[in-house]
Amino acid sequence: MVDGFATQPPEISFHLSPDDVRLDMARTAAAEVPGLRVSDFEMHLPRPSYTWRTLRALRAAYPDTEFSLIIGADNWLVFDRWQHTDEILAHHRLIIYPRPGCSIDPDGLPPGVVYVDAPLLPFSSTNVREAVRRGEDIAEMVPACIVDRCRRCYAKSDE
Repeated sequence: MVDGFATQPPEISFHLSPDDVRLDMARTAAAEVPGLRVSDFEMHLPRPSYTWRTLRALRAAYPDTEFSLIIGADNWLVFDRWQHTDEILAHHRLIIYPRPGCSIDPDGLPPGVVYVDAPLLPFSSTNVREAVRRGEDIAEMVPACIVDRCRRCYAKSDE
């Protein structure tokens, strides 16, 4: 299950498209990946949305399920500024995905935090939004099934 597409944390400084639009894009893209499903769980929680609140609510709703949190290496480098990091680390495995320009020493990570050796993608969601606004092709950045939706959505997301 993937959650986190639904709401925007208060510390995000750019405007995101409406929840239902982003949820639909995420579900469309995930439909092409066997075993992956996108949840709207977070959309039903009080705002503002914070990762710790979502994880706490997931634990309460699904007490027999173990949830892991996947974050980019860029977020790990500022994880100490997140709220309730001790609670997150106490209850969830944290998986760090590599990001360009972010050096992480896997041997120096605390227990329960894992750095994955995965392909380094040369772009992020910010790169996709910026490319759309510049009128550039994003076909290599997102699944083909959502290219047109991304163009429509991100071209007007700051209006």
